[in-house]
Amino acid sequence: MQIVAGTRLGPYEVVEPIGAGGMGEVYRARDTRLDRDVAVKVLPSEFNTNAQLKIRFEREAKTISQLNHPHICTLYDVGDGYLVMEMLDGESLADRLIKGPLPTEQVLRVGMEIASALDRAHRQGIVHRDLKPGNIMLTRSGSKLLDFGLAKESVGAGPLAGTTVQKPLTQEGTILGTFEYMAPEQLEGREADARSDIFALGVVLYEMVTGRRAFEGKTKASLIASILDRDPIPVTTLQPVTPPALEHVINTCLEKDPDARWQTAHDVLLELKWIDRAGSGAGAPAVSARRRKMRERGAWLLAAIAAAAAVSVTAWHFGTKQPPRVIQASILAPEKVAFAFDGVLGPLVLSRDGKRMAFIGTSDGKNMIWVESLDAGAAQPLAGTQGAAFPFWSYDGRYIGFFAGGKLKKIAASGGPPQSLCDVPPNARGGSWNPDDTIIFSPGARDPLSRISAAGGTAVPVTQLNEKDSEYSHRYPWFLPDGRHFLYLSQSFSGGADRNKIYAGSLDSKEKKLILSANSPPMYSRSGGYLLFVRDRTLVAQRFDAKRLEVAGDPQPVAEDIQFFSNSASATFGVSEEGVLAYHHGAGSSSHLVWLDRNGKEVGTTNVSGDISAPRISRRGDRIVYSVVDPQGPGNDLWILDVARGVPTRFTFEPGDEVNPAWSPDDSLIAYSGEHKQGFRDIFVKPSSGAAPAEMLYASPTLKFVTDWSRDGRFILFNQLDPKSKTGSDIYVLDVPKKTTTAVVQTRFNESSGSFSPDGKWIAYVSDATGSLEVYVQPFPSSGTQWQVTTGGGGAPQWSDDGKQLFFRSADSKLCVVSIETAPTLRLSIPTALFPLRARGFAAGRQWQPTANGQRFLVNEPLHEDAPAPITIVTNWAELLKK
Repeated sequence: MQIVAGTRLGPYEVVEPIGAGGMGEVYRARDTRLDRDVAVKVLPSEFNTNAQLKIRFEREAKTISQLNHPHICTLYDVGDGYLVMEMLDGESLADRLIKGPLPTEQVLRVGMEIASALDRAHRQGIVHRDLKPGNIMLTRSGSKLLDFGLAKESVGAGPLAGTTVQKPLTQEGTILGTFEYMAPEQLEGREADARSDIFALGVVLYEMVTGRRAFEGKTKASLIASILDRDPIPVTTLQPVTPPALEHVINTCLEKDPDARWQTAHDVLLELKWIDRAGSGAGAPAVSARRRKMRERGAWLLAAIAAAAAVSVTAWHFGTKQPPRVIQASILAPEKVAFAFDGVLGPLVLSRDGKRMAFIGTSDGKNMIWVESLDAGAAQPLAGTQGAAFPFWSYDGRYIGFFAGGKLKKIAASGGPPQSLCDVPPNARGGSWNPDDTIIFSPGARDPLSRISAAGGTAVPVTQLNEKDSEYSHRYPWFLPDGRHFLYLSQSFSGGADRNKIYAGSLDSKEKKLILSANSPPMYSRSGGYLLFVRDRTLVAQRFDAKRLEVAGDPQPVAEDIQFFSNSASATFGVSEEGVLAYHHGAGSSSHLVWLDRNGKEVGTTNVSGDISAPRISRRGDRIVYSVVDPQGPGNDLWILDVARGVPTRFTFEPGDEVNPAWSPDDSLIAYSGEHKQGFRDIFVKPSSGAAPAEMLYASPTLKFVTDWSRDGRFILFNQLDPKSKTGSDIYVLDVPKKTTTAVVQTRFNESSGSFSPDGKWIAYVSDATGSLEVYVQPFPSSGTQWQVTTGGGGAPQWSDDGKQLFFRSADSKLCVVSIETAPTLRLSIPTALFPLRARGFAAGRQWQPTANGQRFLVNEPLHEDAPAPITIVTNWAELLKK
């Protein structure tokens, strides 16, 4: 007997009937407290007189309450004789199949989602036992598995802590379920386990692919005989374009003997995911995927588990609220792809709901954005994002913003053509997107933050660099929940160890509020109300009031050994609003010095490793000077390695930064950039023997980076960034005897990485005049003319000792060379790639150098890892701080 509209079941007002499940009538109802639509399943009246059926109904409530998963219908409440579940808008898979078979892409997506849901149920000791198209809903947010009314706890499975194990209601020989989707063992009245659900999943997959049922019969007896004794018509006979690997997955699901099937739903998930990545070319039997390295299989397993807790959902056990479960998982990069986390490409980023992750991946020397679905366990590249850096999600998760080719762009997270929003320098440092479709971003490494509409237009400054505090960069913005205030990192030339700080700014005013001193991207998580940042490579969380913009208490450690890049203050972690945390362990800035030949083969190594940058070989080749981050204090120090003895010796001892060294022509002196008392990087020179203190050659309230010393000893070449100047980064020379400076290349564009030719008559350098970083050559002193050496991007040009070759690093990270003639006029050959170059940085830092004869190269190479470090995913991470 149906319940009429308007009937109240507790706080729920029945609106209309919408169907019948295996254990009762289902109604649309209105939750009068929360003003939302819900689905109410009501126990039929005859159940009140059948104690066993009532127990089964109560068990359904208990079963569903244990299963929190994005693709399992969520239980909201339990009443006297009824269940309250989420109201799903969409159509059942059974209704969809009336229209015919599904496209392969949709079959794979639905199959992966249901396999992931079954995997979660099976791991909690629960077998569905009635999997069929009528119990699968297709919604905008993906598939939803319904109706565990015939589910029972599987024998031998470990139930959740605190769960009461029920005595099975079915006796041997009793058949429960829907005949067309039953496994042979169910039809024979034997014990059903997880493999019975896998058989049913195979039947569902078959029907999605072909549009017809795998097993048919005019009577129940003939149907049962078909399931027990006959194989279905081959999938590829009915749908010839079906990938053979998908047919193999289905056939293995449909094996009569449970031992011959896939043994877990997770096995099926992995196979479907492999086919999805391989596309229609997945012609080889899918069983080959099972032979891949176990580390990849384990990563996807954990990814599926992580997805189950990606949305923070209240767990109910007979009305008792349970604390959120903390689940940790690991995700490896897709096959033949490497995570490309560094200071110029940016970290990983999670969508606001924590269901997806975007990151830069590199394959065949090309960087592009990949999107990982944490619930489906699948990663896909976004075409059109080559050369992307610092991706960030739109508030609604529909788009991803990023920087590439001198533009701020956006692209649909599902794919499509990217759209350019505005011009930016080639070294932007992050963005954030609020609910009103306003984007704030860091245009460059030496800029304040700007704002722009997500529709595009003209960017305008939203923060202002404080010249009094010697600020030179505002970066890594992060919108707070109100969509008006945001956090960001401020970097300064002065202030010592505390010179870099996290501030809160506002779209509505130029005012800013100091939050704390740190040198890390700031991120806020609503889950627990924490500000997250990195300190000494440890990810920490500190209570933060997002309305009052104040921290409270002390920072608490969350994870150690976070990948951190000191030169850009970039750390590889991300957080969502819904309690999902992701981070990456790894060497980060750690590297070592190796020798390579012209084929890229390693022919020697050194015992030098650490957070190293800018190694320079002495003119005689017997020593190497380099800068390294001091692990005991702030800043970099210079060290000198005796190549023959392999002994490194500390060269500078000042508390601030000493970086960018350059040898004098006779190796007796080393020039470098160092912090003066005011905190600016000025130019110093010191005897390479260390026998005398450093002498300051040139000081000014600007940032200066030494890049070369002419062979005649007269000129030191350096980059200069003046916060008051509108010309960005410029190239200057310091006349050493006169201690005067002159601009050599100064335009409205950014110029860097200047290098003298051996005869001192030419300078090679890098400029972003075309919108991308390219290598140029011009006379010295300048005649007003220049020649562009590269057209596809390049950086860090360096001359051979005879001046007949110019080496540079290409945009796809290859060491390249051009032959060069300077007399009677400049002539350049077509660039030739020598070998892929694994070196830190790109155009700004010199992380490699040719020897005098150009036959070997000293390379500052990132430390190799025995196996690529996975990304760690932690759901309900704030619970860790309560232990």
